[in-house]
Amino acid sequence: MILELDNVELYFKSKPILNSIYLRAESGHVTTIIGRNGSGKSSLLKIIFGDLKPKYKLLRLDSKVILNPLFTLGNVKYLPEHAFCPDSMKLEMAFKKFQVKWDEFKNLFPDFKPGASVKFKTLSTGEQRLIEAFIILKSPGDICLLDEPFKSLSPLVIEQVKKIILLEKQSKLILTADHTLDHWEELTDVYYELKERGIKRLRA
Repeated sequence: MILELDNVELYFKSKPILNSIYLRAESGHVTTIIGRNGSGKSSLLKIIFGDLKPKYKLLRLDSKVILNPLFTLGNVKYLPEHAFCPDSMKLEMAFKKFQVKWDEFKNLFPDFKPGASVKFKTLSTGEQRLIEAFIILKSPGDICLLDEPFKSLSPLVIEQVKKIILLEKQSKLILTADHTLDHWEELTDVYYELKERGIKRLRA
C-alpha cells in the first residue's frame, strides 16, 4: 500500500502553518516526519487521519483519491500526542476494543505491574503511553500513525517498543512524527524534515 499526501495548505486564524506539502509512505517501511515543536508535524498526522480539515489537501491510497476522512475506512490506527483512553476505562476493555491480547503484552513487558482490571487514571504517564502505543501498534489494520510514541517512556521500554515497530512494519504502513531523529535512526527507512511550513525528503 502506498499513501500520498499532496498540496496541503493549513492556516490557523489566517496564519499559514503548512504550505504545498507532499509526502509519501508505503507498507513495509517506517516513514518519519521530523520537526521542532509547532512546525506542524502533529497537524499533518491529524490531516491524514481525518481529525483536522485543512484549506486544501489531496490524499491518495494506491493512486486512488480518498475523499472521506481516512479513519472511516477502518484500517488506520492513530496514536495522538496526548493520551486518548478515558480515565475511567479499564485496561482489559481497551485491549478488547482494539482486539489486542493482554497476555502478549505481559509477555513482552513482564515488569509492568498494574493488572488488566485497573483504570487508566491509576497509571503513570509513562504507563499510559506504553499501553496506548502497544494497542495502536498491535491492533489489526494496514496503516499506523504514531505521534511521538516514545514520549515519557524509559530507555529499556523504548528498546522493546522499537522491536515491536520493526515487527509490525513487515505488514503495515507506519508513519511517525517526532521532534528529533533520536531513537529513529535504526528504524526509519525514509524521513522528512518539516520546517518553515515546507517539507524536505532527506533519505530513501
